[in-house]
Amino acid sequence: MRPPSPGAQLERSASARSRRSPRTDRANGADKARLLRRGGEARIRDAVHSASVTAVDISGTIALGAVGLLTTNLLLGLLLSVGYNPTRQWPKRRVKLFTFHNWTGYIAFAAVVLHGGALLFSSDPRFTLVDLLVPLRSPRQPLSNTLGAIGFYLLLFVVATSLKHVRSATGRHWWKRFHYTTYAAAAVFFLHGVIADPLLQGRPADLIDAEKVYVEGCAVAVVAVIAWRIRHRRAIRRAART
Repeated sequence: MRPPSPGAQLERSASARSRRSPRTDRANGADKARLLRRGGEARIRDAVHSASVTAVDISGTIALGAVGLLTTNLLLGLLLSVGYNPTRQWPKRRVKLFTFHNWTGYIAFAAVVLHGGALLFSSDPRFTLVDLLVPLRSPRQPLSNTLGAIGFYLLLFVVATSLKHVRSATGRHWWKRFHYTTYAAAAVFFLHGVIADPLLQGRPADLIDAEKVYVEGCAVAVVAVIAWRIRHRRAIRRAART
């Protein structure tokens, strides 16, 4: 028996397509539309998931606020240390710098606590309280997280020794010595902010990233005012000797 010719095969396939019912065509069209709809929904879910705010994002945003508050606190403290008087100098108004200095310190400490506490709600990576307090074996970035923990403990010491009843019990001499710990805490926090990956993915530090430039700018401002304070003190001492 001879095999059918190519022309006969084409005629048979054409006749089979012509015998296909409209119901079958509608079913195939509905299946295609359903698949397209499911694909679109999956893409939307992926986009929403990628754009959603995570606990890591919240923690990073709070950290930037904490750096700004800590910088403001240090700058106010340096102004107070040289006897700056806003009533006689700019802005020539009565401003309670000492009260403002204290409250920026308390709020900065609260922001640091919230910065670490937000990570407890992170699903990827997962952090425990031990990971935050003793982050030597934290799931991500143990070095930078350890620096953050050291800064937290230093700042806790400064805040605790600055409370009114503690300050009265220790006396001004010892309180002033304790208060120098603020500079160590700031140095550790600035270093932590520069080397840490805000997404906790262990990426190398991008020193020209906007957030890094912000932290670096705060550090430069503090160093510049410290240098000015040292020069101011030396000038006063030279003037007193003459």
